[in-house]
Amino acid sequence: MDRARLTFVTRRNAALAAAVLLAAPISAAAQGAAAPPALNQADTAWMLVATALVLLMTPALAFFYGGLVRSKNALNTMMMSFVSLGFVGVFWALIGYSLAFSTGGAWIGDLSNVFLRGVGLDARPATTIPHVLFMAYQGTFCIITAALISGSIVERMRFSIYVLFITLWAVLVYSPIAHWVWGGGWLATWGALDFAGGTVVHVNAAIAALVAAIVVGKRQEYPSSSLLPHSVPFTLLGAGLLWFGWFGFNAGSALAASPIAGLAFVTTMLAPAATLLVWTFLDAARSRKPTAVGAATAIVVGLVAITPAAGFISPMSAIVLGAVAAVPSYLALMIRVKTSLDDSLDVVAAHGVGGTVGALLTGVFAAKSWNGVQDGLLAGNPKQLLIQATAVGAVIVYSGAVSFVILKVISLVTPLRADAQEETQGLDISLHGEEAYLHE
Repeated sequence: MDRARLTFVTRRNAALAAAVLLAAPISAAAQGAAAPPALNQADTAWMLVATALVLLMTPALAFFYGGLVRSKNALNTMMMSFVSLGFVGVFWALIGYSLAFSTGGAWIGDLSNVFLRGVGLDARPATTIPHVLFMAYQGTFCIITAALISGSIVERMRFSIYVLFITLWAVLVYSPIAHWVWGGGWLATWGALDFAGGTVVHVNAAIAALVAAIVVGKRQEYPSSSLLPHSVPFTLLGAGLLWFGWFGFNAGSALAASPIAGLAFVTTMLAPAATLLVWTFLDAARSRKPTAVGAATAIVVGLVAITPAAGFISPMSAIVLGAVAAVPSYLALMIRVKTSLDDSLDVVAAHGVGGTVGALLTGVFAAKSWNGVQDGLLAGNPKQLLIQATAVGAVIVYSGAVSFVILKVISLVTPLRADAQEETQGLDISLHGEEAYLHE
């Protein structure tokens, strides 16, 4: 559902909400002679904080990923997250935002807001925050979504080619899908519920990551017992900072300092807690040794799973959702290590499986008594589960196909991965001329 639309719906009475197409943009005719939306200082203040929190998530991801690789590739891996702040951030402002959130049609936005034309200090329609702040908040989502892909191709992809890929991907893949779901596109019209990015962010990035891992190929030493995390404390730090930033990610998606923001805040606290609890038992049952990497992964899986549902389900449902989400992602991790797929940091298991489970369970647990928008299966609306499955399937097909085409076109011009000598030496030295740690 369009996050701007959610704020609008929650602030109107039930009679008006029933008259508005679920997640669809407001037409000029529907607006009629209504006064333009007024800015609200409290909402603006909250969204300033939320935007900063989501921006922090990209450096947090750098620590999470950086700790999981070998020391000779730590800086390269962290830079793959940090560089998204620059390249993806700028291209979002230049064209991505317009393609995602301008009026356009069912499949993509138009160019009416290209180069931020018309994106000023006035309130964006259906919100009470400055249009320019709405653009910046949405930009932080695009930035971290592109950075998530790096987890599948660390320790082997050429840095310059990675930068080119995620920049093109943000424009050609992320922006259209964001328009489908949040910008008034065809999935919004169908009534797909995605509060903060289960399909737009996590399933989208995971499928691109899977394609990239296959096209780029596996690391020279994979599989090998030597491919061990060099700094588990870094990974724990990253997981903690991600959880902190995720409150802006989910609660900020209400686009107001509202009761729905409070609901999303609480569900974002409870779901990962439940995932961590179940994951710890799974780890203990399998190896009798609950691991720190497992705990960090569990937190991320729980956060991913609650993202599409955060403002649509009750707190108790969030606990159940988080607990259930632990099992398929844990099993996906166990299955992946027995294959030749080198999804190095398990983007597919954490974000793909977790995002899919979360999106589907949104269609199960959604409750109009809490969100004022739509019921799910348990509240007597089984159709919502079918709509959620359709959204997941559409994102998988589009993101997978276009990501493959982008990578293949680039490979026709230049190699995608570092050469054997660079990979053996480590990408920190060979591609950046720096080392994370000095060895006397």
